[in-house]
Amino acid sequence: MTQMTVPLLDLKPQYRQIREEIRRVTEEVYESQQFILGPRVGALEAEIAAYCQAGQAVGVSSGTDALLLALMALDVGPGDLVLTTPYSFFATAGTIVRLGAQPVFADIDPLTYNLDPGAAAAALEALGSASRRRVKAMVPVHLYGQVAPMEALEALAADWRLAVVEDAAQAIGAEDPRGRRAGSIGTAGCFSFFPSKNLGGFGDGGMVTCNDAELAEKMRILRMHGSHPKYHHALVGGNFRLDALQAAIVSVKLRYLDQWTAGRQDNAATYRRLFTEAGLAERIGLPAEGTGRHIYNQFVIRVPGRRDALRDHLVRCGVGCEIYYPIPLHLQPCFADLGYEQGDFPESERAATETLALPIFPELRDDQQQYVVDRIRAFFDA
Repeated sequence: MTQMTVPLLDLKPQYRQIREEIRRVTEEVYESQQFILGPRVGALEAEIAAYCQAGQAVGVSSGTDALLLALMALDVGPGDLVLTTPYSFFATAGTIVRLGAQPVFADIDPLTYNLDPGAAAAALEALGSASRRRVKAMVPVHLYGQVAPMEALEALAADWRLAVVEDAAQAIGAEDPRGRRAGSIGTAGCFSFFPSKNLGGFGDGGMVTCNDAELAEKMRILRMHGSHPKYHHALVGGNFRLDALQAAIVSVKLRYLDQWTAGRQDNAATYRRLFTEAGLAERIGLPAEGTGRHIYNQFVIRVPGRRDALRDHLVRCGVGCEIYYPIPLHLQPCFADLGYEQGDFPESERAATETLALPIFPELRDDQQQYVVDRIRAFFDA
């Protein structure tokens, strides 16, 4: 077979589609010379709130800062415990620790890679009586574009009187089986506009959504160093402001998001058909699809025992692929003092050794997908 290059992500075709609109709005920002917050950010906040079916939205400097700001606004701090998953990007747990709180990890569902409600309940029950009183919040992650089992997690949070901060960095527009959008379900929802996300800017940016106007106002104050009014500080916040340039760009791209999501969903369906036709559906694990809306930030397959060899083979064949995440959070050296060990979360550890993300961006061509599947079939047939 002729060698082909298939990148994991190619943003250039997307940019060509919207180039003139992007140039127009960025030129307007340049002419205004208003670069921090302002009407562009306010307009995007209203658009994101409406899109996510949330009452409020607060623009921030990154997805990481969205998590940090939400936890700060909920008064998570030293001595508090926060339940979350060990199988996620570092910021999920890193922001908890930065506030002096401590993550309590619970294992994932092996099919969706999202927080398992039964494991979450067991992790809370396993705490001693003193520790139980310190649990303040829960941070479920909507990993790879699929909403975590929020109905069960909400019930658990209600029993324990926990705030729920949705890490929706990979899930803008994703829906649970009840049609509720990511970011509208918990106490707050946190989004990233990192360029590789389904809705990405031309740099860092993020958003926090919620349905509580007072909480949103507190976050707006905290993102400005806790200043309200200017130079008066009742709170200690940080510099978490979203700039107008990123807001203008993301606002343009938001108009195309559903179209791009449909492209990702179509590509996922094509992969499923091609893997089945190639006789590979029983040899690799394909992404699970529930009854909600999966937006496919990533298309992640599972390859027990041969993941690394397949990755090396695909790289040699010119196919972009990525391992998310090779080291679960509970085994990261910086969290060694939490006392977790290898084997504590077997599903997270197994996912770390078996999963591989394939190209899924909306502009991916049929012949590129066929090439990816053909190269995977050649690997297994060798």
